[in-house]
Amino acid sequence: MSDHTTKPAQRVRPSRLARLQQVLVLGALLCAGAWLMFWWSRSTGLAVVGAVLILLGYAGVLALEGVAAARLNRTDAAPQAGWSGVAGAWWQEVRVAPQVFAWRQPFRWASLPDDTDPCDGAAPAVVFVHGFVCNRGLWLPWMARLRREGLPYVSVNLEPVFGDIDAYIPLMSDAVHRAHQLTGRPPVLICHSMGGLVARAWMAAEPDTPVHRVVTIGSPHRGTWLGRFSRVANGRQMRQEGEWLAALHQRESQLRPQSPYASFVCWYSNADNIVFPASTATLPGADNRLVPGAAHVALAFHPTVMDESLAIVTSAARSPSERTAA
Repeated sequence: MSDHTTKPAQRVRPSRLARLQQVLVLGALLCAGAWLMFWWSRSTGLAVVGAVLILLGYAGVLALEGVAAARLNRTDAAPQAGWSGVAGAWWQEVRVAPQVFAWRQPFRWASLPDDTDPCDGAAPAVVFVHGFVCNRGLWLPWMARLRREGLPYVSVNLEPVFGDIDAYIPLMSDAVHRAHQLTGRPPVLICHSMGGLVARAWMAAEPDTPVHRVVTIGSPHRGTWLGRFSRVANGRQMRQEGEWLAALHQRESQLRPQSPYASFVCWYSNADNIVFPASTATLPGADNRLVPGAAHVALAFHPTVMDESLAIVTSAARSPSERTAA
C-alpha cells in the first residue's frame, strides 16, 4: 500500500523512537558497508557473510522466538500451528519487520497525518493505538486504506517508549476526544499488541467516556511469557500473571461486573512470536478470533484482520450511537 499523503501534513510532536530507529538503521548500513570495504579484498565470502549478519541478524532472533512460542503453545487451548505454520510465520515476520522498523516508523511516521476537520459521514472515527517499541508509523497501510474509503482516524505516539502503561492514559484521552469531535460518535479503537492494554487502562480510568468497539490485535491481555525477561516498566507490566494485569482486571470487573469485555474483538494467532502462549491474547466474554499461522507484527496487516476490523467501523454507521465503555 502506498504511504503517500493526500493533504498537507499537520504539525506533529517529534518522535524520539523514530530518531532512535533512524540512528539504528543508518548505523547498521554504515557498519555493513564498512565491513564489506574492509574484508572484500581479503575474503569475499567473509565480507558477504558479515554484512548479511549485520543486516539480517534479526531473522535469527525471530527464529528463536518462534521456536519458544511453538514449544509453549503445546499446552495451550488454541489449535497447534505445526512447524510448517511456525516457519511460515517466521518468513512473514522477516519480510514485514524491515518495512515497519526500518522504513515506516523511523522515516515515514509523520506522513498520512491525523484527520482534524469534522466530517459528515455516519461512520465513527478510528483511534489507532500501537504497541511496544512502535509509533504511529506502524499504521500507515491502515491509514492509506481509510483515506481511500473516506473514513476518519486519529492516532497516538506512546512515549516515553519504555514508560509505565498508566502514563499513556492522557495520550489516549486526548486521542479519543479528538476522534469524537470528528464525527460526534463514540470511536472505534484499533490496537496492536501493548496498545490493547493501554486502551484497557484508559477505559478503566475514564469509564464514562463512550467507545463503540475495541479491536485488539495480538495484545497480551493475560501477559506474555517473554515479559519475564523485560527490565523496563511497560515490559514488566506485560508479564504473565503479573500484578499490574491482575489489578487492571479487578478494576474492570468492578466497573462492569456482568460483561467487562463485551465490546472487545480480540485477534490472536497460534504462531505469534511475541505474545504467547496463544490464548493470552484473548479475553473472557470477548469476540476472540483466531488467525492461524500469523506472526506478531504481520498479524496487524493480515487481510482478514484488516477487512473484518474495518467492517466493524463501517457497520457502526448503520447502528444507533452507543455509549459503551467495556
